[in-house]
Amino acid sequence: MGMLCQHAQPRGTGDMGDVVPGATRAAGAVCAHGHQHKQGWADPDSRRGKSSQQRLFTQHAHHRDWLRLCLSCEPMSLQCPRMGVPSKAPGTAPHPAVRGCGESRCRKSQAGGREPDGCWLPLPGRVGGVTEGEALLTTAAHHKARPPFGVTGRGNPTETLARLPACRRPSLAAAPMAAGRDPVVEGSMAKKVAIIGGGSSGLCAIKACLQEGLEPICFERTGDIGGLWRFEERPEEGRASIYRSVIINTSKEMMCFSDFPIPEDFPNYMHNSKIMEYFRMYAQRFDLLRHIRFRTSVCRVSKRPDFAATGQWDVVTESEGKQEAAVFDGVLVCTGHHTEAHLPLSTFPGIEKFKGCYLHSRDYKDARDFTDKRVVVIGIGNSGSDLAVEISQTANQVFLSTRRGAWILNRVGDQGYPIDIIFTTRMKTFLKKLLSVSMVSSFMEKQLNVRFDHSHYGLKPKHRILDQHPTINDDLPNRIISGRVLVKPNVQEFTETSAIFEDGTREDIDAVVFATGYSFSFPFLEGCVKVVENQIPLYKFMFPPDLEKPTLAFIGLIQPLGAIMPISELQCRWATRVFKGLNKLPPRHDMEADIKQKREAMAKQYVRSRRHTIQVDYIPYMDELACQVGVKPNLLALFLTDPKLALEVAFGPCTPYQYRLRGPGTWAGAREAILTQQQRIIKPLQTRHVEEQASGPAMPLFFKLVGAMAILAIIFAYL
Repeated sequence: MGMLCQHAQPRGTGDMGDVVPGATRAAGAVCAHGHQHKQGWADPDSRRGKSSQQRLFTQHAHHRDWLRLCLSCEPMSLQCPRMGVPSKAPGTAPHPAVRGCGESRCRKSQAGGREPDGCWLPLPGRVGGVTEGEALLTTAAHHKARPPFGVTGRGNPTETLARLPACRRPSLAAAPMAAGRDPVVEGSMAKKVAIIGGGSSGLCAIKACLQEGLEPICFERTGDIGGLWRFEERPEEGRASIYRSVIINTSKEMMCFSDFPIPEDFPNYMHNSKIMEYFRMYAQRFDLLRHIRFRTSVCRVSKRPDFAATGQWDVVTESEGKQEAAVFDGVLVCTGHHTEAHLPLSTFPGIEKFKGCYLHSRDYKDARDFTDKRVVVIGIGNSGSDLAVEISQTANQVFLSTRRGAWILNRVGDQGYPIDIIFTTRMKTFLKKLLSVSMVSSFMEKQLNVRFDHSHYGLKPKHRILDQHPTINDDLPNRIISGRVLVKPNVQEFTETSAIFEDGTREDIDAVVFATGYSFSFPFLEGCVKVVENQIPLYKFMFPPDLEKPTLAFIGLIQPLGAIMPISELQCRWATRVFKGLNKLPPRHDMEADIKQKREAMAKQYVRSRRHTIQVDYIPYMDELACQVGVKPNLLALFLTDPKLALEVAFGPCTPYQYRLRGPGTWAGAREAILTQQQRIIKPLQTRHVEEQASGPAMPLFFKLVGAMAILAIIFAYL
C-alpha cells in the first residue's frame, strides 16, 4: 500500500497465522515503538472479494490494538468503512480517517490539510462504544516515554488515562506494562480473571489485574460501584448497607490506595458521599469501569474437569433473567463480610411476643423513624454506638445494651491529629513487641480514662483494651453525660412492651435495634470452601490451601485494626502475581500450619466473638503481604540513601505509599506523597487564616539522625 510509519523497521520473516487464522505475510513492518502495522498483511477476507483497504480496516475495527502508528506517520487518506461511517448504535460515533497518526479514532482537523497542535482522542469508554468527550494531546506528549502504570509524575496525582495516546492506553485485554514486560494485546493468551463484586476491593482488583497484564471482568450485581460505601434508601439484597450519616473511622491518609492520594482538601474523616467521590475518581483515573458488568450476579463458580492441570473455573452469571457461562483462569472474590445480617433472635427470649418493632442495624437508615420513641440498641461495636448516639437526637430515650462493655476511642487524637495517624507507626509497633501485652494495655487504658473514666460511665469492659476490636466514637460520652443514652447490661428477656435486663431492671420500650454484626458465606462456590461459625481456613486470609492450583483468592475478608482499602489492594497485588506464576505458594502442609498458628494466636489474644475470626493488625499483616510481593520498605537502605524519607517511614504514620517505594509496582510519586502527608492532613482544617506565633528553633536534622541511628541500633540488637 506504500504507507509505512517513518519509524518502522523491517520485521523480518514470519507470519500472523497464529493471530489471524489464514493470514499471510506480504510487506508488513513494525514501528520502533513496538506496534504492529497492518499494512501489507493479507487475510482470508481477500477470498471474499474485499479490497485491500477494506481488509485493512475490517481487521482494524475488530483488532484496533494491532494498528498503532505514531503522530509522525506518513499521511493517510484511507477511511475505515466501519468506524468512519455514522452509526446509530448507542455509544458510537463516526471517526473519519485523517492526516497524522493513522489511528482511526483520532479526530484531527482536516481543514486545509494542516496539522493541528495535538491529537484528539475520545475518553475511554466501554467495549463496543466510545464515550463522549475528548482530551487534547500534544505531539511532544504523545512521543514522551510512558511511565509505569500508576505513575503520573511528581505533583500530578490526578492525571487521567485519557491524556495518554490511544496506542498507550490499556484495552480490555491489555494494560500498560512496566519496562521490560511484554505487552498483552487483544486476541493474545492473556489469562482471564473473574472478579466478584465492584466495591473498593473489586476496583483495586481490576487495576491489579491490568497492571499484571491479566484480563479482568468484574461482575457487580447492582448498577453502580462502591459496595458498602454507597448509600441507598432501601437495603439491596446481597450488598452491604449503610445509613445516611455514616462517617468512616479511618483517616484519609491511612485509607487511600497506595498510588492515588485522596485530594488534600477532602476531610480527614470522610462522609460516605466523599468516599464514593474518591472511588469514582480512582475508577476514572485508571479506566476501570469498562471492565465491570453491572447488574450481573454470579450464580455458580465451579472447577472445570481439568482443573488439576489448568486451574480453570466455570463461572455462571445471570443478567436480566438470562444465564451465561464462561471459563476463567482465576477468580477473585471481593464480596466483603458485611452482607448477611447476624440476627440472633433465639438468644433473646420473648422477642416473638414483643409488640414493638425490631430491626438489624443493616436496615437502619434515618433517626426520624424513632422520633419520641424509647429505643434499645443491642451491641456496643462501632455500629451500635453510632446508632445509639444518632437515635438519641430524636428519640425520647435510648438504652445501650452491652454484654461486656467497651473501651471507647476518639477519632481526634493528641494535638488534633487523627488517632490512627498517631498510633499506626512502625516505631510504636516495634515498642509494642518489646513490652508485655499487660504493660501496653495498662498504658492505653490509662490514656483513655484521662478523657473520661470508663467505670463512671458504665462502659468499662471485663477484658483489656487489646483483647477486643476497639470501638471508635466521638460523641457517646457526651450523650451519656447528658442522659440521652443510658448504658444497660445485656437483655435477659422481652415482654410485649418492655425489656428486662440482667440486672433485674425493666424498661418500657417501643423499638429494638440489633447491632449484632454480620455473617459471611459464599453460596456460589460449590464445595470449594466451607464456612463454619464465621471461620474459613485461608492461607494469609486469602488462599484455600487444598486447591491443586492457586487460582482462587479472597480479597478483603479481614477485620483489620486499621483501614481495609490498602490491605485489599496489597492482597490483589499478591494474588495477581500468584495467578500469573510470578510468585509461588508454599506446600499445602506449610500453609495449613500457618493457618493453625494464626487461629491459635487469635484465640489467645481476643475474647471469643464472631468478629474476631478474621482479625488482623494493620502493620504486621501489611508487612507480611509486602514480603510476599517484594515491596516491604527497607529501613536500613533508606537510612543510608535517603535519611529524610527514612525518618518519616520509621517514625511517621505507616501510610500505604510506603509499599510503593520499591519492588513490583513502584510508584515514582511515593516519596513525595510520604513527605507531604502532613500537609494533606492539615490542609482541610485551615478554612480560616490564623496568625501563628513564632516557635522556638526546631531540633537540627543532625541530632534527629543521631537519635534515629541510636534507635536503629537498638532495633537490630533485638532482631
